[in-house]
Amino acid sequence: MPPPAYLEVLADAASVAERAARMVAAEVESARAAGRRLSIMLAGGTTPRAAYERLARSGVDLSIADFYFGDERAVPADHAESNYRMAKEALFEPARVAPERVHRMPADAPDLELAARAYEAELPASLDVLLLGVGADAHTASLFPGSPAVLERGRRVVPVVGPKPPPRRLTVTGPVLESAKVTLVLATGAGKADAISRALEGPLEPSTAPIQLALGGRFLLDLDAAKKLGGAGLRTTNRE
Repeated sequence: MPPPAYLEVLADAASVAERAARMVAAEVESARAAGRRLSIMLAGGTTPRAAYERLARSGVDLSIADFYFGDERAVPADHAESNYRMAKEALFEPARVAPERVHRMPADAPDLELAARAYEAELPASLDVLLLGVGADAHTASLFPGSPAVLERGRRVVPVVGPKPPPRRLTVTGPVLESAKVTLVLATGAGKADAISRALEGPLEPSTAPIQLALGGRFLLDLDAAKKLGGAGLRTTNRE
């Protein structure tokens, strides 16, 4: 199977978060220099949150960026399980991102099918920057192994039922992941090692390892997440 476009193994989770924040900041500055806006899609999870906190502290001016979400649970915006709430606390408020630049995924709407179609229409044709996490089961966004959503090609946002509470969710699909111009996949901790090994060195089976939909992206791993990789065919850069 083809290796990822870019694989970087860093010392620890903090280093992964810092590297991701710097890479996003560089994309923002590049867009500013070119006089264009930037679309950024955010992921949920502990490691992405740490990256958002560092991005907020970096001082980079995010006024040219529009923010979207890769998935969301069917909970209110202020719920503890809300990806929007996490991003608001970690990034939007400390970086003073204008509310009109934040495109919240309305997964708490009464009709998730209508909400999915509305959000699909709101998305740009292709994202400039996409951030993704990886679950211990090799899922990404809310694309879980065995879910029909993993193989969806016609729709860009669909309702799904996840294996963990709260189960009802909205998620983007493969076409969104595959069309992004820059994709950063963040994975840290020994609990992700099996998923990373299966995704990068196992058979190409996105239905069982959905993160393989993002193999064209840039994988940023800490040593624990990368510890089961054999390295065959992988382009790896070690940085501190």
